Amino acid sequence: MVDPQVEGEPALKAPLIFISVFLIAACGLIYELVAGTLSSYLLGDSVLQFSTVIGVYLSAMGLGSYLSKFITRGLAQRFVDLELAVAVVGGISAPILFLAFAQTHAFRVVLYGLVTAIGTLVGLEIPLLMRILRHQVRFKDLVAQVLTLDYIGALAASLLFPLLLMPKLGLVRTSLVFGLVNAGVGLWTTFLLRSQLSGILALRIRCVIVMVLLALGVLGANRFTLSVEEEIFTDEIVYAKDSPYQRIVLTRGRGSFQLFLNGNLQFSSADEYRYHEALVHPAFASRPGAKRVLVCGGGDGLAVREILKHPEVQRVVLVDLDPVMTKLAKDMPMLRALNGGSLSDPRVKVVNADAMIWVLEDRSEAPFDVAIVDFPDPNSYAVGKLYTTRFYRWRSTAWTTRCWCICMRRSGSGGRDETPHLPLCRRRPAARLPGLREKEGSGDPLRLCGAFPGTGPRPEGRGAPTA
Repeated sequence: MVDPQVEGEPALKAPLIFISVFLIAACGLIYELVAGTLSSYLLGDSVLQFSTVIGVYLSAMGLGSYLSKFITRGLAQRFVDLELAVAVVGGISAPILFLAFAQTHAFRVVLYGLVTAIGTLVGLEIPLLMRILRHQVRFKDLVAQVLTLDYIGALAASLLFPLLLMPKLGLVRTSLVFGLVNAGVGLWTTFLLRSQLSGILALRIRCVIVMVLLALGVLGANRFTLSVEEEIFTDEIVYAKDSPYQRIVLTRGRGSFQLFLNGNLQFSSADEYRYHEALVHPAFASRPGAKRVLVCGGGDGLAVREILKHPEVQRVVLVDLDPVMTKLAKDMPMLRALNGGSLSDPRVKVVNADAMIWVLEDRSEAPFDVAIVDFPDPNSYAVGKLYTTRFYRWRSTAWTTRCWCICMRRSGSGGRDETPHLPLCRRRPAARLPGLREKEGSGDPLRLCGAFPGTGPRPEGRGAPTA
């Protein structure tokens, strides 16, 4: 039996209102994902950022659900007002966070304040909507349908965010677009619940105004993001793009250009050769005549450039997760000039896959004589798994036992240590490697003094071509 209607109240179009449940659930999760992703991008340590953002957001939703009991009159009107509030606060959350990071020292305060505000507002939505529908649908059906659509909406958002929204729209535009969706739900509700509303025209005008402002924000999102990032980065930004895995930024200034991934400097064209020569050539000195080489990471093609200086190399397999990065290294004039077009060489095969999964499961290209590991510093769990013993154990169990594996190691000061690191094999003392000379008085075998192809002193500004 359906609960009796309030006297004089016409039946609502409950199935159409349930569509709103799906949309507001998707919007709520998107705002949560935007906050977690943006804080990870700006602060690092994605595990900590997502854990704290999710915890604060869910707690705030509980607070919102509790506060909903104090709303006793004009439920439909309050629901429309609520949708507009979520649209504004959630829609501008990404721009506000970018500005807070660039202009203030209170980023975390702004971050958790916004997450709390959005979570509280989202926590009010479902209780209010269920109370609006309580006279139209039996309680057991109401709870089942609302919660089912709520969870399905969250699932849809969780799939859309990494696969479509991040690579196509970016963080700022994504938050603004879903703010538009929330405002659209508010406008849609003024038609579905018009029998319970007063001052409908004023409500609709407010909805339209919010939607127009958010739409203007969407149109100017790229310009806004670049202007804020110019405050964060010292040099001129010449390229910026969100891939499904990271934010890629190239800057240019002072006779060189730099690559940043998720805000972390990967290399400067002025001196990257110091790292890549020290990464690659000791392995070839230790493994003369190496013909087949595996490179894990190194999507910029710079390590491959050094590998191809050895004429005996016949095959190089580069495994890098991000296809946007490897395509950029192939096609962008600045990067292509720096890496010498290494990724377009017929001896090179580029595989876009998770290196850990590929190494453990794919044997089609084995065996290799040398493996070069060119990953970012292990400053998060996502990257840290690539430095585990399980990752390196493949060398002794699945591929040739004569494969030399070389990777960089992090220095105690927090920067990159250019000393070659040869795990899981006998490490020959660096002083015995041909061409390695210690700095005077330091005992530090860092400089490669011309013994390997293409090594030795570099003129000032080497590797800084113009676009």
